[in-house]
Amino acid sequence: MDTYVFCITIIGIAIFSMAWMPQFTERTGLSYSVLYMMIGYLLFALMPDLLPNPLPQKNEVLTLHLTELIVIIALMGTGLKIERKFSLKAWSAPLKLITITMLLCIAAMTLLGYYVLGLSLASATLLGAVLAPTDPVLADDVQEAPPNETSRSETKFTLTSEAGLNDGVAFPFIWLAIAIGLMAVGKDMSLTKWLSYDLIYRIMAGLTIGYLFGRGIGFLLLGENYKPIHTRDGLVAIAATLAVYGITEIVHGYGFIAVFVCSVTLRHYEKDHEYHKELHFFTDQIERMLVCVLLVLFGGTLASGILEPLTWKMILYALVFIVIIRPAASFLGLIKEQLKLREKLAIGFFGIRGMGSIFYLAFGLSEFDFERKDELWAIVAFTILLSVTLHGVSANTVMKYLKKKGETHSDD
Repeated sequence: MDTYVFCITIIGIAIFSMAWMPQFTERTGLSYSVLYMMIGYLLFALMPDLLPNPLPQKNEVLTLHLTELIVIIALMGTGLKIERKFSLKAWSAPLKLITITMLLCIAAMTLLGYYVLGLSLASATLLGAVLAPTDPVLADDVQEAPPNETSRSETKFTLTSEAGLNDGVAFPFIWLAIAIGLMAVGKDMSLTKWLSYDLIYRIMAGLTIGYLFGRGIGFLLLGENYKPIHTRDGLVAIAATLAVYGITEIVHGYGFIAVFVCSVTLRHYEKDHEYHKELHFFTDQIERMLVCVLLVLFGGTLASGILEPLTWKMILYALVFIVIIRPAASFLGLIKEQLKLREKLAIGFFGIRGMGSIFYLAFGLSEFDFERKDELWAIVAFTILLSVTLHGVSANTVMKYLKKKGETHSDD
């Protein structure tokens, strides 16, 4: 059988089935992420000769750009869900999660990687930065509802906005790992350059371009003075995603930050306009199309041996991170927030890891020759497997429980 024809048949069936996944999740309480991962594992285990090698080490460029694409589309969709206008006070919970919590996670995992796993400081820092951000792609079950729907909660707002913010804010720490590696081999690099350029300039560029782009698109699409060129085509959301990301990356800003800021800014331009639903609807469809394919491929990597380098220390490392460090760091970050204890515990537990971590590792390895690459891939893949499994079987049930017990409602 022709491999190409077989592959597009599998992709078509996978995407076709995605149309029924929301109902599947609602009825079974099981996230579709678990199902597609299992399907991918079985396909690549039973028919390896009919499918291409899915290991990221064998497909470095493809892995980098496919995960990059799904993350930026997910960031646009995530921002369009958020009803709350930005302010330091209104967004205090997610801002604490991307500062206090994420920094604690990076520091803790770097230390464990260095002292327990025996990684170099550069590789340990990379691993900590790769695992720290929560994922906007696989977190649909714990995120906000589509635009202009009335059901809102503080838990879902916090998790949604955290997922949107920290995939960009983690980027400086990927560059920190690269900088440490470059300094270790005698290259022209310094922490001062990292601080001024990779941390300050690139974040500010992303914030500025994202805001200006969001305002400009909103003015053209929704402004009263431009009615002759108004459109209601959801394709605009994808076009805006690619354009703002590309422009920001051209000037060396952080495109992830720009896309999320653009989407939130656009969302709050004529906030009650029905067009926001169309933009989100189209973005959501493209995202789900890509995510089912990538989950099948991820399942394929599990069947193809990505976990072979795992040791008990690496397994313990991932378990400690998911079960102890992320929840504890989240609780410390949110300790002064006006949330119920069960909501703080839920936010801490649902620090979902996914496609963002794969992108960051692929990016870091493309920029510097880190040591023990196969082991880094094994740890990240196992952490994602653990997250998809634990969170995938519990997210729907926990969210229903919080709603039943009475949630703290978000204030728009």
